[in-house]
Amino acid sequence: MGTITAGEFRNGKTFEYEGKIMQVVEFQHVKPGKGAAFVRTKMKNIITGGVTETSFNPTAKFEEAFIDRIDVQYSYSDGDLYYFMDQETFDMTPIAAADLPKNFKFVKENDMCKLLSYKGKVFSVEIPTFVELEVSDTEPGVRGDTATNVTKPATLETGAEIKVPLFINTGDKIRIDTRTGEYLERCKG
Repeated sequence: MGTITAGEFRNGKTFEYEGKIMQVVEFQHVKPGKGAAFVRTKMKNIITGGVTETSFNPTAKFEEAFIDRIDVQYSYSDGDLYYFMDQETFDMTPIAAADLPKNFKFVKENDMCKLLSYKGKVFSVEIPTFVELEVSDTEPGVRGDTATNVTKPATLETGAEIKVPLFINTGDKIRIDTRTGEYLERCKG
């Protein structure tokens, strides 16, 4: 394990802090006119997702935390457990529904994801940033309604509900940004 000082923080860096694994979200080196310089750090607990802001002395040392990311395929769910298959070993790893990110509702069976683990303990799943899903149900668009920025609710094949433009119909395949849950475009063909 390497050590890292607060002065070496970069966005996305993971480190141990007070027994927790934190990831740098934002940082700023501050050099006040009087007194010592410090590093204002916004960090996220990678297990709970909680975000906190703290200031560190630039020379403060931390153990670097190395997060393992394994390519897996989402296979199926059984009750509260979701099963992922390692693409190299074909081992199945069950993940409790509570440990899945909120945006997991955009993932369908056989989609590729990444299992995130720290020291062998799986703590979350990273899903693709963009997915293409079929609209399984939405109100028909009204012909002649060309108002921009007007949306209607739609249910996707995974059961997730999002807002889509009026011209989207049941059966259309659409592209979604899983970080925001926003409709991006209708897919061709």
